[in-house]
Amino acid sequence: MLAEINFWEFVGITGILFGGCAFMMGQAIADTWRPAWQNVTYGLLLALGNHFIDCALFGGDWLSVGHYLLDAVIIIAIALLAHRITLARKMVQQYPWLYERTGLLSWRARA
Repeated sequence: MLAEINFWEFVGITGILFGGCAFMMGQAIADTWRPAWQNVTYGLLLALGNHFIDCALFGGDWLSVGHYLLDAVIIIAIALLAHRITLARKMVQQYPWLYERTGLLSWRARA
């Protein structure tokens, strides 16, 4: 499975192009206060588009499930990270009297 993946194609398409889309998707889901599990559903669909671009532009195998799953895991991880970062920012900005920021991904109740 990994022998068929070109590193620079993988970084360019999955990492930069679709990774950026996944980051924006995670932010959009968090901005509308939707639950984090929706990143998984939309991430699988985004990974399908990524797999299509890989196959159409670079002659990959459409039936390569392992390559699709690798793309999906990376895209979903980026989307979940963006969701958590955005949610932490929104909680502190919208409810500053209740919460304070404790890190990039977390907040806590004010004492």
